[in-house]
Amino acid sequence: MSVTNGRQAVVLVGGLGTRLGALTAELPKPMLSIGERTFLARLLDDIARHGFDEILLLCGHKSEVIFEAFHERTVVGARVRCLVEPTPLGTGGALRFALGDLREVFYLFNGDSCFDFNLLDLENVGAGVPWKAKVALRGVDDTGRYGRVSLQDEIVASFAEKGVTGPGLINAGIYLVQRAVVEEMPEGKCSLEADVFPRLVHEGTLVARGYDGYFIDIGIPADLERARAEIPGRRRPAVFFDRDGVLNEDAGYTHKPESFRWVVGAREAVKRFNDAGWLVFVVTNQAGIARGFYGEEAVSGLHRFMQTELASGGAHVDEFRFCPHHPEGSVPALAVSCGCRKPEPGMLAALLARWPVDVARSVLIGDKESDIAAARAVAVRGVLFSGGDLDAFVRVHVGGLASA
Repeated sequence: MSVTNGRQAVVLVGGLGTRLGALTAELPKPMLSIGERTFLARLLDDIARHGFDEILLLCGHKSEVIFEAFHERTVVGARVRCLVEPTPLGTGGALRFALGDLREVFYLFNGDSCFDFNLLDLENVGAGVPWKAKVALRGVDDTGRYGRVSLQDEIVASFAEKGVTGPGLINAGIYLVQRAVVEEMPEGKCSLEADVFPRLVHEGTLVARGYDGYFIDIGIPADLERARAEIPGRRRPAVFFDRDGVLNEDAGYTHKPESFRWVVGAREAVKRFNDAGWLVFVVTNQAGIARGFYGEEAVSGLHRFMQTELASGGAHVDEFRFCPHHPEGSVPALAVSCGCRKPEPGMLAALLARWPVDVARSVLIGDKESDIAAARAVAVRGVLFSGGDLDAFVRVHVGGLASA
């Protein structure tokens, strides 16, 4: 079963956070500050950038704080809604309470942990297996605090109790779940970990894959302080793709899905960067808008189409930017010289201001000297792509990605 009609993320944010003592007396654990922002705000940004259109927050303890901050807000294009459980129902009970709002397939997150990996790759796990839920696993040096997960191929064979020490794989708290699993749960208090997953393990319908990437759970004071020390300063490299001639064949003013053709290896290249933990951006001049050939909505619609096509292979673009201007345009309001049309660096500068980018490790891939000039203006390395297999080009010209 695949994800269709958009992606829904469900985030469990109802726990009491008792291990944090007085810190959670007046605030839900996910609303504790990490630098200048809350942990939950940072988590929602990271979820939404993967192309989700809805995020459902399942609230409990001090729910009014989360409700006021996020209900009916938009985060990176995703609509956020809050549901409040009437009494503490546990992780499974909260889902059963929200049954009427769940899609046929949805992603599920613990609201007190973050794991930096390509979320959409979870859809590729357990190919050919009649799965009911998929789990992201993380390798750690000591599984004692978390409990150990063992696999037979990509089928979960067992969950060991907490206390089994030594290196191994742990449940990282990110899942892809079929709604049918929730329909089978009893109403009332229920635990995913204690009541639901053991049944799925017995059936052989729980599949999983281990991933690398930054992981932290803020459930204890020491790790909360570590998160506060580490997360605000984290930066990741970014790739800036020109569009026409790099990601897609340049047929001249491409703006319709039916005339769009991917460059060989383009989708694989995007996923390669996703899997390596890079941010992925598209920066494209669209003079056809200024010339009156098509409107801005046509470009946005094509980018939505590209995102859907990429997602079917477990890839995504974090943000698209396009310049609608051209000094010789026929639309008066757009017939201007601007700071965003490459070789000017405006699109890149806006993305650098919006996202936590490690500029020194970032790269722009373009097919014109104007692309390279825009990159140079913001101290990003630029490389010229002259055609062929884009994924093969990336493996050669961008360091550290050959085996990503």
